[in-house]
Amino acid sequence: MILHIFNPEHDLALASGLSNFTAPHAGRKLRADLGYLPALWAGEDDCVLVENVEQARRAYGRLRARVGGMPKRFVDKSVLPHLTIDRVEPWGWDLALRAALVRYGVSPDACADEAVIAAVRECSHRRYAAEVLHRLISFLDPQSSYLYNPVEATSIDEVESCVARCRRLVVKAPWSSSGRGVRFVDGEFSDFHRGWLRNVIALQGSVMVEPYYPKVKDFGMEFEALPDGRMQYLGLSLFETHNGTYTGNIIATEEDKREMISRYVSAGLLDDVRAMVTDALSCVIGRRYTGPLGVDMMILSKPGAEGFLIHPCVEINLRRTMGHVAIEMASTALSASDTSTRFALPRVMQIMLTDKYRIRIKRL
Repeated sequence: MILHIFNPEHDLALASGLSNFTAPHAGRKLRADLGYLPALWAGEDDCVLVENVEQARRAYGRLRARVGGMPKRFVDKSVLPHLTIDRVEPWGWDLALRAALVRYGVSPDACADEAVIAAVRECSHRRYAAEVLHRLISFLDPQSSYLYNPVEATSIDEVESCVARCRRLVVKAPWSSSGRGVRFVDGEFSDFHRGWLRNVIALQGSVMVEPYYPKVKDFGMEFEALPDGRMQYLGLSLFETHNGTYTGNIIATEEDKREMISRYVSAGLLDDVRAMVTDALSCVIGRRYTGPLGVDMMILSKPGAEGFLIHPCVEINLRRTMGHVAIEMASTALSASDTSTRFALPRVMQIMLTDKYRIRIKRL
C-alpha cells in the first residue's frame, strides 16, 4: 500500500529546514480543501491522507463528474497506526512531513530518510536551476546571448553592483514558494529592498539575482526522475500566474498543448529544448533525487525584433506540480472517454480563492 499526501506547504517547510514547522493559514487551508488531489494518480490498493474523509469524497466525486476516474480510498491520520503502509508518496518530501508522519504512527521505513530529504533541499536551491540554465545558454542563443547566468550574491553590496550594471532585475531567495521570496528591482534600490535582502541572506545565506525578462507566456515541462539518474519526460504544462502566484492550468492532450506553444516557437525548437533540458537535469541532479519534478519556462518577446524566444529554465521544482495534476486529469479524461461519453478537451483548470480553495474546470 502506498500512502499519498497533498502537502502544498512543502516549499515553505523545505525552506525552513525544520522538523517542527507550522504552515501559514493559507497553506493549511489549501491542504484541507484540495487534499483529495492524489486520488488522480493513486492506485486501486492505495490510500490518500486527508483531513476530512467525507469532504474529500464529495470533492473528488465532483471532479470525477468532470474528468472521470475511479473511486479511491481516503483516510485521516487517526487510522494510520492501523494500516500496513509500504511507502509514502507526498507532493514533496521535507523534514516537517516526515516528523509528522512518524508521530502519527507511520513506520519511518515507509518514509524518505533524513539524508534523502537533505539532498532534496540541497538540489532545490536555485543555484541548481542556474547551473541547468548555464548548460543550455550556449545551445539556445550562441550569437545574441539574450539569456544571462543568474548570480548568487552573499551580500547587499554584491546585489547593488548587479543593479548598477542592469536596471531591471529579479532577486530571489534560494528557497521560496509561489511568488514568495521574489522581489523586482527597477532602477532603484530602496531601503525596503535592503531590509528584505538582509533578512534573506541572514536566514538562507545568499540570494539569486537575474535580469527581468520580457515574458509573454508561462509554460513548463514535467518529468519523473528515475533511480538510475535518467529523466522521463511526462508532458507540457501550460499555466497562468498572477503576480507570481499560480492561477490555472490548461488540461489538454500533449498534441493540443504543442500546437498552442507552436504559435510562438517552432515544434522543432520545443523538441530540442526538451532533449537538452533532459540531459542537463541528468547531469546536474542525476541520482540525487528520485520522483516527480517540473521545470518552469517562459516564452519571451524578442528584444528589438519580431518573434519569440524560450527561457528554458526559470525554476526547478523537485516535487509534484499542478502541471502533473493537469496531465493526470487529461489522461483520466481520455481513458474514460468512449463512443457514448467523451470528456471534452481542452479545458482550463483553476484554483479559485473564495470561501474555499476549489478546482473549477471550464471549456476554453
